[in-house]
Amino acid sequence: MKFFWSPRKLSLATQRIGVIERPLREMSKVIRFTIVACAACLLASCATQTTVAPARTVKSNRIHSIRTTAYTRSEKGGHRNAVGMYLSGHHVMSAASDWSRFPFGTRFRIVETKEEYVIDDYGSALIGTDTIDLYKKTRLDMKNWGVRRVDIDILQWGSEDESLKILGPRAKHSSARQMIVALQKKGTAHAIARSLD
Repeated sequence: MKFFWSPRKLSLATQRIGVIERPLREMSKVIRFTIVACAACLLASCATQTTVAPARTVKSNRIHSIRTTAYTRSEKGGHRNAVGMYLSGHHVMSAASDWSRFPFGTRFRIVETKEEYVIDDYGSALIGTDTIDLYKKTRLDMKNWGVRRVDIDILQWGSEDESLKILGPRAKHSSARQMIVALQKKGTAHAIARSLD
C-alpha cells in the first residue's frame, strides 16, 4: 500500500506537528531550568558542608584541644613508619594516631607552632583515643614537647580505605584488628546514612 501526500496534506501535517512541537520546546526549557536549578542547589549544599570528626569540636577544618604526645626514633618501632618509610622530621613531619579517628594520610598544622604533620604511623597506646603522637627528631625535643593540648587545622583528611588496605595484612595484631573493626563500623554507618538520604 502506497501513501501519496498532496501539498495540502503535507501542509496540514506540518501544522499539526508545529502544534505539538511548541509545547515540547517550552517544556524542554522548563526541564533545562529545573536541572540547572537542582545542580546549583546541590553544589551550594556541598560547598557549605564541613567535615565533622567524632568526639571533637570542629569549626570549619579546625579541631580544638587535641591531646598530643611526642615520640622519637629511639623508641620502640625504630626509624620507620607503618608503611616502612623513614619517619620524617622535615617540612611535613610524621605523626601517629588511631587510624579510625585520624586515617592514614591525614595532614594537619598545629595552630600555635605552624608545624605540619602527616599521619603515617600508629601505636598501640593510641588505639581508642583522640591522641596524636608527634614525631620529634631528638629525645630532647620529645621531652620538651611532653603532653600538650593544641588546636590543629586539618589540611587534608586521609583515606579510610587506604588505612584498611594497609591494616588488613596486620589483622593478627590486636591494635591493627581494633582499628580495622572501628573503620568497618564507620563504613557501615556511612553506608546506612547514605541510603537514608
